[in-house]
Amino acid sequence: MTDWLLEEIAAARRSRTPCAMVTVAATRGSVPRAAGSKMLVYSDGKISGTIGGGKFESLVIADAQKQMREKKPLLKKYPLHEKSPKSFGAICGGESTVLIEPQILNEALFLIGGGHCALAIARLAVDCGLFVTVIDDRKELLSIFPREVVTVDDVDPAKFISGRKWRSDEALAMVSRNYKIDGDALAAALKVKGAGYIGMIGSDRKVQRVFDQLKKKRVPKEKLTKVYAPLGLDIGADSPAEIAVSVIGEILLVLRKRTGNHLRSKA
Repeated sequence: MTDWLLEEIAAARRSRTPCAMVTVAATRGSVPRAAGSKMLVYSDGKISGTIGGGKFESLVIADAQKQMREKKPLLKKYPLHEKSPKSFGAICGGESTVLIEPQILNEALFLIGGGHCALAIARLAVDCGLFVTVIDDRKELLSIFPREVVTVDDVDPAKFISGRKWRSDEALAMVSRNYKIDGDALAAALKVKGAGYIGMIGSDRKVQRVFDQLKKKRVPKEKLTKVYAPLGLDIGADSPAEIAVSVIGEILLVLRKRTGNHLRSKA
């Protein structure tokens, strides 16, 4: 795989941009491009590279968009000769077999705060394969997070939340050092749509205090009931590592729409 393609796929993953790798897997007869030719297709139809252009390429792009939605690979033959009723008018004389591989993006976790609990949660989230972003203004704390974690220290958390288009496979957790930071971030989170999980750390007293302040700002009560606060599953967690297990367990349960029941109950 060429360097430019590897770099572009890596950049797409970092930005959580859906895309699909398209490879000409095999050819027969006269075709636009040889086996091994590659192209990257994005969900909006934009491409990098080419497998030959024309109607053939536009059909492959449409199929790649479909496979991205279904999150399934596809190996398909495209006849490029008049003898096949599926040749869409192509007269190259050959046939191309194309492999379409959607780049499956795992769930993402965005943490507001970079303290001890955030570090433990981020480490476990990375081990679970989640895409992790941490937002905190303390650059020295962010430097100790795993290298896989994207760190943001130059933007207000509320502005960061307001400026993103959120998706159903993304979780947002407020775990900062200050209830005011968490409160402002939560207020911003409740104004945007799309996130699959919104949670906030803290004692019952802290949660109630933040909720009371949001109610004074006319945040509807039904919106507050959808916030996981205090966040996490009730496993008696005490240390940052245990809290991380509790939080990641709840986030995966919610994003994947699971029951949380004991596996033995399936027997």
